[in-house]
Amino acid sequence: MDGDETWRRLGAYSYLSVPERLEYVAIMRVFCGTLLADLAVPDVLAKLDGVDADTLTGRLEQLVKWGNLLRSSHTVKASSITEYQRSRSRYQLSKPGERIQRDVDGVLASADAAREVSSELLALVERGLRDLDERVGRPDVEPRELLERVSTLFVQFTEFADSVRDFYAYLGQVLARYDLDGAEYQGFKELLLDYVEAITDEVTFRAPRIAALLDGLWPRLPGMLERLDAHARGLSALDARVQRSRGRELADWEGLRGWFADVDGQGSQVDQLRDAALRAMRSLLANAKRMLRSASGEMSRRKDLLRLAKWFEEAAPEDAHDIAVAAFGLYGARHLGVAPGEDVVPASTSWWTGPVVEVPVSLRERGSRAQRGRAAAVEDHSAQKRRLREAARERAAARRAAAADELRSVSGRFADVPLTSAGLGLLLELLATAMGNARPRRDGGGFDLEGARSEDAELGVRLTVRYRAGARTTLRSADGDLLLDDLELDVAGASAPVEVGA
Repeated sequence: MDGDETWRRLGAYSYLSVPERLEYVAIMRVFCGTLLADLAVPDVLAKLDGVDADTLTGRLEQLVKWGNLLRSSHTVKASSITEYQRSRSRYQLSKPGERIQRDVDGVLASADAAREVSSELLALVERGLRDLDERVGRPDVEPRELLERVSTLFVQFTEFADSVRDFYAYLGQVLARYDLDGAEYQGFKELLLDYVEAITDEVTFRAPRIAALLDGLWPRLPGMLERLDAHARGLSALDARVQRSRGRELADWEGLRGWFADVDGQGSQVDQLRDAALRAMRSLLANAKRMLRSASGEMSRRKDLLRLAKWFEEAAPEDAHDIAVAAFGLYGARHLGVAPGEDVVPASTSWWTGPVVEVPVSLRERGSRAQRGRAAAVEDHSAQKRRLREAARERAAARRAAAADELRSVSGRFADVPLTSAGLGLLLELLATAMGNARPRRDGGGFDLEGARSEDAELGVRLTVRYRAGARTTLRSADGDLLLDDLELDVAGASAPVEVGA
């Protein structure tokens, strides 16, 4: 939609912001009370009070310019020229005008009322999806039955979604108030703890089931929609832009699926519902803290200050001075032993004519210096930590694999080829495990180690430690040299052992 068309459509809201808006609303209500009927000035004038014909004619012409009404041609029967001039122009509702006035009446009728959430409709939505899933693949099912179930399903879902939005909008404007008293707080506490919890539990219970049914139905949706279009094309045959019934377009099903499941990475409406319930609980706790501060004397003095200001407004000048002294203790200043400076106000100066003192906005408007608002949520770094842990594990695995290759490549040359830190570390791990597995025993008059072996099957490295009196094995590395007395090390691969001497 281009900018000119958008501007033209928004112009239909103009009658709601002009000084004569109450008269315009009354005129639009007269037209909304009829269906496909055109009315002339006398017809509208008979249903209104306090408006003359000339003024009404001007109002109707202005509504035509804004796009709320359309001119209609009709045969005129009049007994005078004046009546003919007033009756020759007939008007009827435009589609934007009818829709805007319908929304206006809805807002004026129940703008401040709490709308109940029709949570029982979720069970009907689940039942309708399950029934539709059973019937959509059967060739003996009539398209008319499928169309009835699709229409019923979307009517139930739309009613539930609208009731959720209206209820949470009402809840938000109430909890944003700062002056909830004890009775109001008790009522909204029960509302949050019982009603909101029941809604959230019902949605949490039904949402996974509905999402699973939609996932199973999704591959067969295009075929079902084509079958419905072949059975009942509706107004789609017209050579004009047509707004199809809910459920007849794939975009309607995408919106239904996105309500219960996260399909685009932005979160589902069910997730937003849980977040809204959490924010409502936080607002309730904020009001509870305020009431506790009030009980301990740390309450806002806004109401008291407003009552004091009313006393000042109604008091005579001489009484206002007495009220100020009693309320603020603004007695005459006494300077004892202090030389008067340039900024010191003389005691004889009245507070009314003296210099003003800057008062913080929070203290002036709310009667409290306490900071408002809540602290920002702690940023979640779990995904970044998970990536770092994975990267660290990969690097450690790569270093260990390289160390195993290094040990196999320097077999028989430990005294000549220095090991890297990773190679020496792996060798020491294997050595510690082998010595832990060793069982010392005496062989005649000597000493021996039995079972001094260790193996890393994942890296394909095996180490065998043997005891030989007088042997010296030197391990050289960048971190220093390690001398092993009376021990010989045999390093082998996973399949073919290779003996390594000192």
